[in-house]
Amino acid sequence: MNSKDLRSGPMLNAYPDSIGEKLTDIIELLKTPELENVFDSFYILPSIYNTDLDRGFSVIDYELNENYASEEDLRELKELGIKLKLDFVLNHSSVLSKQFRDILKNGENSRYRDFFIDWNKFWNGYGKMTEEGYIQPDFNYIKDMFFRKPGLPILNVRMPDGKEVPYWNTFYQEVKYEKVDAQDLIRNMDIQYLSAVKLAHVINTSLDEGKKPSEIELGRFERYRKNVIELLESRRKYLGQMDLNIKSPLVWEFYEETLKKISGYGAEIVRLDAFAYVSKEPGLRNFLNEPETWDILERIRQIAGKYGLILLPEIHSRHEEKIHEKLSQKGYMIYDFFLPGLIIDALERNNNEYLIRWINEIREKKYKVVNMLGCHDGIPLLDLKGLMPDELIESLIRKVVDRGGYVKDLHGAKNIYYQVNATYYSALGEDDRKLLLARSIQIFMPGKPQVWYLDLFAGKNDYEAVRKAGPGGHKEINRTNLTMEQIRSGLKKDIVLRQLSLLRFRNTFPAFGFSSELEIHDAGSDRLRLCWQNEGFKAILEADLKNHAFHIEGTDNEGKIYYIFDSE
Repeated sequence: MNSKDLRSGPMLNAYPDSIGEKLTDIIELLKTPELENVFDSFYILPSIYNTDLDRGFSVIDYELNENYASEEDLRELKELGIKLKLDFVLNHSSVLSKQFRDILKNGENSRYRDFFIDWNKFWNGYGKMTEEGYIQPDFNYIKDMFFRKPGLPILNVRMPDGKEVPYWNTFYQEVKYEKVDAQDLIRNMDIQYLSAVKLAHVINTSLDEGKKPSEIELGRFERYRKNVIELLESRRKYLGQMDLNIKSPLVWEFYEETLKKISGYGAEIVRLDAFAYVSKEPGLRNFLNEPETWDILERIRQIAGKYGLILLPEIHSRHEEKIHEKLSQKGYMIYDFFLPGLIIDALERNNNEYLIRWINEIREKKYKVVNMLGCHDGIPLLDLKGLMPDELIESLIRKVVDRGGYVKDLHGAKNIYYQVNATYYSALGEDDRKLLLARSIQIFMPGKPQVWYLDLFAGKNDYEAVRKAGPGGHKEINRTNLTMEQIRSGLKKDIVLRQLSLLRFRNTFPAFGFSSELEIHDAGSDRLRLCWQNEGFKAILEADLKNHAFHIEGTDNEGKIYYIFDSE
């Protein structure tokens, strides 16, 4: 398949356990009369795979997660005519992957020794070895480097022979040390039983305080320091996402095996997560290195083509950087990360200026996009820079924060916009009229509409989930799992049923599509009038951005009215 064959109907977006407890429950929802003909595809987030962290984005392997999904589920989706969009995480794999576990077991003798990036091998000749055993690159080789977190992106890994090897680790890492008891100590050192009991208490208390083995104060047991450190380090455990070495043939074998497997699951679109981090060279930014990144993407596209897959590279960047345009020029679908903020701006300022500017750009440059309101990752704002003035972006931030949202700055940097974490409904002030108009604008936008399950059910900010998640848990504000009871209740609400009506119209009416024609009719800055036409079928949206009233009308190729929707 190529992107010319892609259907433009709405796509549901959820975790496999977002509704009920597993994918089976979502399938039951899709079979209800209320959901009939509403969606033509489904973006299932990557916890459908065998994963450990980051709600699925730390992949152990691409086997189905038996707790959430089965082959039978996938067959049922196919029988319903639902195509899938699935994730492929290019840059990294979990430390629990078979490849990394093989390194921990076999060290230098592992066939996967170079599957991940040995930091010291990579930077050999470009810096100086530190006392801690890793190379500190010379300043001019990393002065432009893009960092996701403070400090060098390293995870020190202990080999079977006790040697420490630093591996490249762009994203999350966690090192844990197992607690000990008296018998552990007796087996590993010459110590009396009662002393072992007391020493174990000292060690475990220090570990609870977050101390590393070398930082533990042993007091009168100081003579056991070497033995204690060796014992604790030998039992070290890891969590995290380790960067793959794109120069390893084994990585490319892994890529091919994975794309084949994802195709077998029924995927039509593959979202390429973290693709911009894959290319790494000393002295470069190591984020979207050019031309290396494009060469890698093209090689992946050739593999994907063998299995009938359409690639959707995922990247957040400022509009002014025009990365979205470059991706499109190279023949890729792109994410419309601009639309969520543009719609909020249009509804809050009662002004269509920047929304229409973006629609015109899509049309003129023939972008093929997947758009959305909310999603699992927050409302993007970084992307708007250069498309609309900074002061308006600041105003959007204040508005959503005033309504209970959380600002996430870019990787800890201040005053660099990234995203606001909130449900889209709460970002709109929990106003049914605004949400309904936002949905109507989305279905009249060029591209393929992606629908976050919580938006569909008018989900509100989940502060309790944020509290439970602790530091860094801001994204949980928009990831509330809905019970089947909540779903049944939701399907009786006007705001839910009316969204479903709009989405069904978008999915079934022939006026819409990638080959259809969109016209923007001049109606003043506080109104919006969009018209889709295809082979005589016509769909018109007329919206008042001041009072949030709108009217939709669809006529068939004989001029007969097929669909009418009035917000009043």
